Amino acid sequence: MSNLQIKLPTDTWVPATWNEYLQIIENPGYEKAKGYYYNGKMRIEMPPVGNDHSRDHSIVIYAVHLFASIKDIDLNGNDNCTYRKTGYDDAQPDASFYIGKNADVIPWGTSIIHLDNYPAPDLVIEVANTSLADDKGDKRLLYEELGVGEYWIIDVKNVQVLAFAVENGGSRKISQSQVLPGLAISLLQDAFRRTREMNHSKVGAWLLSQFQQ
Repeated sequence: MSNLQIKLPTDTWVPATWNEYLQIIENPGYEKAKGYYYNGKMRIEMPPVGNDHSRDHSIVIYAVHLFASIKDIDLNGNDNCTYRKTGYDDAQPDASFYIGKNADVIPWGTSIIHLDNYPAPDLVIEVANTSLADDKGDKRLLYEELGVGEYWIIDVKNVQVLAFAVENGGSRKISQSQVLPGLAISLLQDAFRRTREMNHSKVGAWLLSQFQQ
């Protein structure tokens, strides 16, 4: 594992020590990779991602920001940000948000967000095109351990949104967001279905009309 010339398998969990994981993720050859570490294993995800994944990624970020703005909910969002519990856990979710009283808790100038010093994000989102089983499995367990408030999985192929409230070290499926009160998960799912038939500007206009009701 210490020989970085060895080509590592990607998009799968590989046994590794914490130091081995850091060696890999900090290597210039993996500069654009997403890294995860959980339960003595690491997962490296390499770009590029395809059109379907990136479109759903784009619209879910837009929807969250739009809803928060209309409902006057304080919020700051992060795109592919690293969250770390040194020696134990590391994650780079597709999108994540600090909401309400936590909106401004991370100061400018912060690179990696060390959860030894800062709270976990209130909402974490993974967009699953080829990674659905893992997003529902080990990544869900990882986010439970990190203590996020809520976890969404965007199932690209089946056009579904799976939402979980995280509490007491576990998670349960929900139909209404708890960190964005008043947001029905079914409405988000409807928005994703519409993206298969119309462009994002039209879906955005529809979301605006729905959120203003």
